Amino acid sequence: MDGDTLYSIGELARRTGLTVKTIRFYSDRGIVAPADRSPAGYRLYDIDAVARLDLVRTLRELGLDLPTIRKVVDRELSLPEVAAAHAEALAVQIRVLGLRRAVLTAVAERGSTPEETELMHRLAQLSEDERRRLIGDFLDAVFGGLDAVPAFAGVMRSMTPELPDNPKVEQVQAWVELAEMSLDPGFRAVVRRMAEDQAAEQARMGPRRDIAAAVRDQVGPALTAGIDPASPQADPIVAAFMAHYAHLLGRPDDVELRRQLATRLESVNAPRRERYLQLLAVVNGWSPPESLAPVFEWSVQALHVRTRQ
Repeated sequence: MDGDTLYSIGELARRTGLTVKTIRFYSDRGIVAPADRSPAGYRLYDIDAVARLDLVRTLRELGLDLPTIRKVVDRELSLPEVAAAHAEALAVQIRVLGLRRAVLTAVAERGSTPEETELMHRLAQLSEDERRRLIGDFLDAVFGGLDAVPAFAGVMRSMTPELPDNPKVEQVQAWVELAEMSLDPGFRAVVRRMAEDQAAEQARMGPRRDIAAAVRDQVGPALTAGIDPASPQADPIVAAFMAHYAHLLGRPDDVELRRQLATRLESVNAPRRERYLQLLAVVNGWSPPESLAPVFEWSVQALHVRTRQ
């Protein structure tokens, strides 16, 4: 019977597809021991050696080291436990490789300097706690001291990126760019001014609807209809959102107030703020945010036309 058959090392090589040298190597290390020897002293193996070598080859292809493999085939270690530990280690390696790929892709696309590349690599490697501290520092710089405004707690949560455990390349790239922006003093100053302006408005008019939302609702249909902001057809649209703004502040709709609103909308329309929100959506896996730039640009142009002297 096959179970009683003994195989030379050459026959064993033909049955398993391994080389004679490889089988001898495993045999010398006690992973696959010979069952007997021929009268001439050559090693002979039984059918169990075939099964062990098949398992050894599979485990080697999966990346396990020889000391671990020997313990598995000798049943000193549970194969499921070893597989689970190895799978976890591979998951870590895959994540690291994904981070490296994302950084290298960003370097290639952006033409980064060595200094920028080093920063991107460092930002990509941050732990979850380190990422939270970095963003927390940014949000504190922007909203610190303004927490008396109830809406800001929700705004801060909505501006917090949450990189998943197994991020896609584009999420890592977005995180790196977003983190770079949050470290930029110039960007912090821009967002801080917007927060202070909003806080000042809310202090005067209470927790009412933000003027930016009101302008969007009034101007959106005008954009869709193709109305020129300098045309007479735009007059009632400007009058409508200015009436809302004047009511919120308890002031008359005059040239000074229109200039004030134009400045406010220009501030809100900062391109880097919009870029931050776009990157935030990628990192968090959200739908892309609606761009309000066309609405604000239309409104600012309409206001400037009507405040020239």
